[in-house]
Amino acid sequence: MSPAKMQVPRISDAVAASLERRILEASLKPGDRLPPERELAAEMGVSRPSLREAIQKLASKGMVQSRQGGGTFITDRLASSFFDPWRDMLGAHPNLREDMLEFRRMLEGQAAEWAAERATGDDLARIDQAFTELTAAFGVDDLDNRSRCDIAFHQAIGEAAHNALLGHLSSALLRLMHDNIRLNLGELNGVPAAGNLLKNQHTAIHAAIHERKPAAARAAAETHIDFVRETLAQSLRTAARRETAARRLSSDFSNNPSSSS
Repeated sequence: MSPAKMQVPRISDAVAASLERRILEASLKPGDRLPPERELAAEMGVSRPSLREAIQKLASKGMVQSRQGGGTFITDRLASSFFDPWRDMLGAHPNLREDMLEFRRMLEGQAAEWAAERATGDDLARIDQAFTELTAAFGVDDLDNRSRCDIAFHQAIGEAAHNALLGHLSSALLRLMHDNIRLNLGELNGVPAAGNLLKNQHTAIHAAIHERKPAAARAAAETHIDFVRETLAQSLRTAARRETAARRLSSDFSNNPSSSS
């Protein structure tokens, strides 16, 4: 009986696995363009045909997409299968926002805890940069920019947790909630002192991660989401009461026109 032949991995398979790992760890993000073929082949120490074959393997999985005359880009395949159906559901069922905030509390509490334990120096530098930009955004009346900075800060923490599933799920959830985060910030703008409280909450999360205090980081992240949930609930209840009062007043005028004379 002949001995079993040893399976020798193809170079293109090893290259594809290496690129996949970069995508999983978010070194390569959706929308990023791969370096030119010559540069990437030299960086990875492989021939251009092997690299080309590896990229074709990733393209067949939907992980990358080549654009005519424009290079090869990372797709959002890992997030889109989660993002797309829930975006439609959230639009059709606004009450899901509370469920999203509840889930976000669990996810971001764990992310902050792990980031405090696992963040590298480079991770902390990215969190610092995102925090600086977010702090500056609190001083400007631009909800779109503040929403973007808010998402970038929390995403930097999610990636610093060094858990591939949590990082990608956090990214998908934050993308899904982008419009709702902007809406939340807009509603909170009408709440006295909310801006300063939000700023202080983000400062507490940032400090706990820097000081390597996992329990404090989790508590700070959960406190932040709890504040957003409760403040929004109060704001929505107030808005509902105003709408009810306005409808009653309109009805009174309709039923008794002479009262307006």
